[in-house]
Order: sequence, then structure tokens, then C-alpha cells
Amino acid sequence: MHPALWISKTGLDAQQTDISVISNNVANASTVGYKKSRAVFEDLLYQTVNQAGGISASNTKLPNGLNIGAGTKVVATQKMFTQGNMLTTDNSLDLMIEGPGFFEIQLPDGTTAYTRNGQFTLDDTGQIVTPGSGYVLQPPITIPEDATSITVSAEGEVSVKTPGAAENQVVGQLSMTDFINPSGLDPMGQNLYTETGASGTPIQGTASLDGMGAIRQGALETSNVNVTEELVNLIESQRIYEMNSKVISAVDQMLAYVNQNL
Repeated sequence: MHPALWISKTGLDAQQTDISVISNNVANASTVGYKKSRAVFEDLLYQTVNQAGGISASNTKLPNGLNIGAGTKVVATQKMFTQGNMLTTDNSLDLMIEGPGFFEIQLPDGTTAYTRNGQFTLDDTGQIVTPGSGYVLQPPITIPEDATSITVSAEGEVSVKTPGAAENQVVGQLSMTDFINPSGLDPMGQNLYTETGASGTPIQGTASLDGMGAIRQGALETSNVNVTEELVNLIESQRIYEMNSKVISAVDQMLAYVNQNL
């Protein structure tokens, strides 16, 4: 079998994966707190016919080798944790992290997940939870039933205004978490990430301090997907896919010629 067929086949597989990554980015262009991904490519093993530096004659070495590659593959999808734009909502439970860091969320099994999505709401007990699944924000913060307003400072201090009280009452303190390698976090859907061996252990701190980002109340962080950039990447992937297809077609014509004329 002609090796170019298998080499081009790896190119087709790799570009299909790249297009899937791009399509997921475009689909999440409106997802709050979403971080875009990119496919990481790597060339495969090489067949060495002549080794560079090998002796070709007395006191003479080969300046170049003869190596035939086996194609390419996608080895990783890397999350890009660049800052998204600010979307002002004026909702007191919409919180944006300006800078590095994640909110902590408790999953139903008791484990901890992390998110950049600051869209929160209250459950039937007054606890601050995620709007889609009702997962509790950590540490748990309960808003009194008679609270007339909620204020969250840049440092994550949550206070409420209640009738008859001259000053705001502090009801909790948000904690921030960061990782030495956020790209190593495992995306689990629902705008959540979980810790892995590649991300490193959680580093907890206070918003605006300890190298953590500040919290902006009444705003959300939009997706960091640039739709124009993704469409350009899509065109590039399509053209590379077509070129690999043309190589397969050319090899097929060569083999057909040999089969018909020899």
C-alpha cells in the first residue's frame, strides 16, 4: 500500500477533530464564562532510511538524513483562559471575576468543581446557587428573606440591607481559587471544571488579594471566543482537509495507472 494514503488519512482525521473543536467554540460563543479550546497537533514517527551524520565515504558524513514521516495527530485540546469581555447586567447576583481565579461550587456528591460563570440565583432556602443545576456556591451563603438589597464587594464580602437596620449586615465571604496550570483542569460541562493531576492543587485566596482577580457585581464575563477568528480557522481546516483528499485522489490515479499499464 502506498504510504501517502495512510499519511493523508491521518491528516483527514486530525482536521476532522480540529473542525469539531472549532464548532464547539462557535456553539459556545454566547456561553457566559466559556473559555475557547484549540487543537494541538503533533507529527507522528518517522521512518529513517539514511541517518543524518552517517558515514557516506572515508572522512565524509551525510549532511542530511532521509526520513519519511507517518503523518499527524491531535494530541491535546488546550483551554485558553484569556479574559472575556464585561457584560453589564445590573443584577445583584451576577458576579464577574476580573483577573485570575474561579468560584467554588459543591457538586451533589460532595466534591468541588470550579467555574468562571458568575450567574447565580437563590434557592428556596435563600442559599446562593448556580441557576442551571442548583449547585451551592462555596462557602455556603444564605440571604435573609427580608433582605431588600445585596452587595458584594470587590474582595468578595457579601452584605445585605434589611428593614430597620442602619447598616448593612455581612452574611458571608466568597473565596477564590486558582491553579498553577488552569489549562490542566478537566471541563465537565455546565460551565464547570474539576481538578486533575495536571492542574495542580487548588490555591485559595481572597478576591483582589493574593494574586486573585477582583469581583465585579452586576456584570458577567462573556465567552472569550472571537467568532471571526474561529471562522478563519474553520476555512483553513477545510482547505487542509481538501488538500489531504486531493493527495488520496492523486495516489489512487497513480495506482490505477500502474494497474492498467503494467
